[in-house]
Amino acid sequence: MRMLQTAPARRRARRIRPARSIVAAFAMAIAVGTGLLMLPISARSGEVTEFFHALFTATSAVCVTGLTVVDTATHWTPFGQVVIMLLVQLGGLGIMISAATIGLFLARKMSVASRLTAAMEAGTVRFDDVRGLARRIVLISLLIEGMTFLFLAPRFAWGYGYDLGEAAWLGLFHSVSAFNNAGFALFSDNLIGFAADPFICLPLCAAIILGGLGFPVLMQLRREFPHPLRWTMNTRIVLSATIVLLAIGTLYIGALEWTNPRTLGAYDPWARVLIAFFHSVQTRTAGFNSVDIGRMHDETWVGMDVLMYIGAGPAGTAGGIKVTTFAVLWFILLTELRGEGSVHIFGKRLSRAVHRQAISVVLLSIAGIMASTIALMLITGQGLGKVLFEAVSAFGTVGLTTGITYDLPPAAEMILVLLMFIGRLGPLTIGSAFALRDRRTLYEFPTERPAIG
Repeated sequence: MRMLQTAPARRRARRIRPARSIVAAFAMAIAVGTGLLMLPISARSGEVTEFFHALFTATSAVCVTGLTVVDTATHWTPFGQVVIMLLVQLGGLGIMISAATIGLFLARKMSVASRLTAAMEAGTVRFDDVRGLARRIVLISLLIEGMTFLFLAPRFAWGYGYDLGEAAWLGLFHSVSAFNNAGFALFSDNLIGFAADPFICLPLCAAIILGGLGFPVLMQLRREFPHPLRWTMNTRIVLSATIVLLAIGTLYIGALEWTNPRTLGAYDPWARVLIAFFHSVQTRTAGFNSVDIGRMHDETWVGMDVLMYIGAGPAGTAGGIKVTTFAVLWFILLTELRGEGSVHIFGKRLSRAVHRQAISVVLLSIAGIMASTIALMLITGQGLGKVLFEAVSAFGTVGLTTGITYDLPPAAEMILVLLMFIGRLGPLTIGSAFALRDRRTLYEFPTERPAIG
């Protein structure tokens, strides 16, 4: 009898522990980062940085967002900037490793064939080879960051006259920030001074896109890039959605801002195309900006809100609800319009459990954004357009801003801190929690259908 009582308790403990561990790890990293940033050595003034400013910056770094309430270039010393870079690296790698670890944890519940497929896609031979998996993630991250650094550092040195040491530091910081989709920059105007320079903007875009694809996609492309028929549904969705959304974002931003003299209109046509593409990439949840976002049209903000909300691929360094969640809802809609009985994506039937997970993530995220937007409007007195943009940017861990972040009161800063934290961990932990709580029922209630629409 005792065995019957303790075994379920153990199973429940094992089920709950992964999500709790992830939340605790991120919270601990934010707490340590806040303490380090409050040290006098971290600020150029030599004084202790205000708690809320340090907390906001640490949260933004660990959650790889990029929103700031103080100027990264002028407020923080090199020590403080190194702390921010390390927090960004830790946050980016931690998210990928945590997602892959949960995937392996869930694989224990699958059949032998499903376990083998999950192990192959995760890039590990054994289910318990978490350290080997983490090692692969770290190596891929460092490789992409290193390649980005090799493009940026020489350009800063030879194109803009920085000495080799400073050019190397600029290249390193922005490479780490780009791959981890953070958006922190060491220039007071972010990257506005490099808006028309493809040798700065394009390497950053490449690192951002690769980081946003997600570890499972990167691993499968490394193994089977020449064999697209072997790609999983996840890989196909992420790649297809990424290409489509990047193209739509470029066309949308370019069309609306083409003649705006305060943004794209101040540059020649080729530079306008580059800037439009650059900002479409940033909505993948990166957060750099090469023109003043606050001077864009309200209509442009709305479109960027949608793109930031969608985000990029799962188990990567990007945020948002993820392109896979958006794609699932899109195919569910198409299935309903066609009157079909089941959802099919790329020749495979979609599990009904995924329907519930996708809808739950979307509804919960919308509720969080709307509640935060209303609270921010009441606290700040700002209009809907700017506040909604800020809330979506925080939840999607994007880091783009219309310029109101610096003037926010502590209460508003705390709302954005919570949004960044929930946005980074929410979809992941909520999705995992639903998967882990899948349980069988021994009975069903009578079926009845209410009127819809």
